Amino acid sequence: MIRLSSVDIIVAPRMFRFCTVLICAGWLGGCASTGAVPRPFPAAGDRAPATAPTPGRRDTAAEGYAIAATALELRGAPYRNGGADPSGFDCSGFIWYVFAEHGLALPRTVEEQFREGIRVDPDALAAGDLVFFRTDGRSVSHVGLSIGGQQFVHAPSSRGSVRVEHLESSYWRRRFAGARRLR
Repeated sequence: MIRLSSVDIIVAPRMFRFCTVLICAGWLGGCASTGAVPRPFPAAGDRAPATAPTPGRRDTAAEGYAIAATALELRGAPYRNGGADPSGFDCSGFIWYVFAEHGLALPRTVEEQFREGIRVDPDALAAGDLVFFRTDGRSVSHVGLSIGGQQFVHAPSSRGSVRVEHLESSYWRRRFAGARRLR
């Protein structure tokens, strides 16, 4: 018998257990359920949400990865001499376009881009750094964007489309001219 105010109520032991279980389930369900909808892991090409910069300090690693992600989204875009949009890119037009997508202004030619930013040691390359090559003689003539892991993305010659290559391949290693950090 359970006494509630001045009325006596007889509750069968089975009903009492059922009510106890029901109340506990409600409490536990309330703790486990936030109403949030689960989201899958980000896929390649997903952009990270924008975050407020820390005053007095820029998160260059996050910026570099965001820039690299934009460049990777353009894989497969065709080469077009003088091109600077997804319908066709040359190497410096590709770099110019990717940085412009992040609100960063760059010169349009390889030689001008090579004079921007600060020099970076090849062993210290980070995502978003520019890598330059001498493909036709003594002056820099080709540019790509480091994506980390000794890889870069670029718009190669008229025989290709935007793609990823390894800096350590024999062709690119022999022609490497330097790297620059623009952020």
